[in-house]
Amino acid sequence: MARTPTLHLGLDLGGTNVKWTIAEHDGTTWRTRDRGQEPTAAAGGPATIVPQLAALAARVSAEAGGARSLGLTIPGLYLPDAGEVLFLPNVPGDWRGVPVAAPIAAAAGLPTALINDARAFGLAELRLGAGRGAETVVGIVLGTGVGGVVCVNGRVHTGFRGTGGELGHQTIDPDGPWCGCGNRGCVEAYARADQLAAACGAATPEEAHARALAGDARALAGYAEVGRYLGIGVANACVTLTPEKVIVGGGIAAAGDLILEPIRAEIRRRVRVTDAERIAVVPAELGPWAGAIGAAIHGAEQAPGALPS
Repeated sequence: MARTPTLHLGLDLGGTNVKWTIAEHDGTTWRTRDRGQEPTAAAGGPATIVPQLAALAARVSAEAGGARSLGLTIPGLYLPDAGEVLFLPNVPGDWRGVPVAAPIAAAAGLPTALINDARAFGLAELRLGAGRGAETVVGIVLGTGVGGVVCVNGRVHTGFRGTGGELGHQTIDPDGPWCGCGNRGCVEAYARADQLAAACGAATPEEAHARALAGDARALAGYAEVGRYLGIGVANACVTLTPEKVIVGGGIAAAGDLILEPIRAEIRRRVRVTDAERIAVVPAELGPWAGAIGAAIHGAEQAPGALPS
């Protein structure tokens, strides 16, 4: 007997844009029904952004015909139970202790759950994207920073206060450069977007990509170097979790095998306690909409009775 699909709203907060997705679930399968975006009202910080999120949630839910739940990505640290933000490094304003879930839930009339943006990426890829059918997955998101996610037994491990899976903040060199998190020698300190550009002798990651595609020797060496550092971090996760898949997403991942092949090589070099050849390193499939999709799924899975039984 066919079930009437339920609708679930996901919002993906970024410093430049807020993306939204309406996802539907029929009891067995997730699909995306609609999506859109609008510029983030960043000038006023939390005082303008939180009301924007609340108004957007109410409008999109009403236009869709009524969602049952709402999820919101947080590109930083937060308190899941309180629905408050602790730290957003790339969104303007002082976000310490700012309530986010409650005002959005009140405006939209929906149960609202927060999730880190990298964990939302992993959840979306696990349910609808490159991780479909896998039980254990490692994901990394390459961009301004290096986000991470681990999925075990078909579920995203969110950890304490949603901080589980921060693969970009593994120490791979105890005397390495300072990272934005305050530690030294993190994967992110070697492999974030500006470091890739510098390693390639380029002003931007886009220029680095163009140079590498044109065969520029320094750019190709830069991708190999950054891919090696990423591969060390991924190999550590593979030894710990023995995943079936490693999913690589984010803007830098558009370089394809330029970045994927060095990661694969490092896994083969360093992973000795399990069969490294069976670990597939694959690009993400859902592109820039993964965050909003994952937020919608998380909100639905956290709200009692939101999904069809």
